Amino acid sequence: MAVQKITPQLWSWASDLEASTRQQAERTSRLPIVAGHVALMADAHLGLGATVGSVVPTEGAIIPACVGVDIGCGMAAVRTDLVAGDLPDDLTPMLSAVERAIPAGMGRGHTGRHADTRAERRSKAAAAWLRDHRSRTELDPKQARRALDQLGTLGSGNHYVELCLDEDETVWVVLHSGSRGIGNQLAQGHIARARKVAKRMELGLEDPDLAYLLEGSPEFDHYLADLLWAQDYAARNRELMLEALLAVVFTEVGKGRQRELVNCHHNYSAREVHQGRELWITRKGAIRAGAGELGIIPGSMGTSSFIVEGVGNPDSYESCSHGAGRRMSRTQARKKLTPESLAEAMGDRTWLAARASSLVDEHPLAYKDIDQVMADQADLVVIRHRLRQVLNYKG
Repeated sequence: MAVQKITPQLWSWASDLEASTRQQAERTSRLPIVAGHVALMADAHLGLGATVGSVVPTEGAIIPACVGVDIGCGMAAVRTDLVAGDLPDDLTPMLSAVERAIPAGMGRGHTGRHADTRAERRSKAAAAWLRDHRSRTELDPKQARRALDQLGTLGSGNHYVELCLDEDETVWVVLHSGSRGIGNQLAQGHIARARKVAKRMELGLEDPDLAYLLEGSPEFDHYLADLLWAQDYAARNRELMLEALLAVVFTEVGKGRQRELVNCHHNYSAREVHQGRELWITRKGAIRAGAGELGIIPGSMGTSSFIVEGVGNPDSYESCSHGAGRRMSRTQARKKLTPESLAEAMGDRTWLAARASSLVDEHPLAYKDIDQVMADQADLVVIRHRLRQVLNYKG
């Protein structure tokens, strides 16, 4: 689908776009700090403060709510040298082993878990990372303990771990997670701080959550330090989980090696040059898709995911969607969908079927059609691999 220019300040790749989502994005596009147009990706949907699936170019300022509360949230995937025939017929023991190796759930960390050799290695690796990066942000003792305990853990909501097969029956491991509790805490503090700054400066915002911090101010400098730190924390979090996940898979199979790695943010801000201007590009539910860059676009439980290569389309600020995008809110999904229909959608995949009632809000029908989303952004990315899950683990 070709880009739709809804207004001079708002361009969209989404063929399925609700009026409330468009209106929210239009409010963002009217901010005086927006430099160019706001680009809506094919999975765009209503978000808290700012639209999920949007790319916002700003000059001399960043909007903390556009980055969101899960700073650095993103995807990671590894192509292995294993094929489908190498996997055991019953993946249930592997699912149990993954659950032991990677803590999941709201607030969950490593504290209180059985300290096996792998857990000790993770703890040492996490402590080393925090020691080396401590100077980039200021954490109080409680925050530092939380950051250490949760580094290498999954979280809840739509965060997940999967074992997948591509079109050649090659085995991939895929996961989705971010900066956990510490990233959320830092983000919430800066979003609240930005609102206070906007009120003090009498910016007259259409939405208080669109409050921004001006470059050169102490508040901006503080936010940027925490932003960059949390983005790095999220990337390292995914790396540690990949190490644990691959160790489980290779142990269960009895062999295996890593062949290719992809690790990308989809909630972040970075300074980039577009059309000859140095801007802050904030991708809220979007990944960078520069020419030749690899990315990951997941569907949902029970649908395909994609390894893609960016084409570097300047109209999208070299970006693409981060997934299928929600069609229903979590509350709507719980009201309209059932555990039984989720089990039917999951088919013969190995998953936490006994917890179906708590996973209904992640039902495939709560999300947009991933095939339509991929068709809508054919001018942004080229599909390299289509993945289908054989094992799914959620918090």
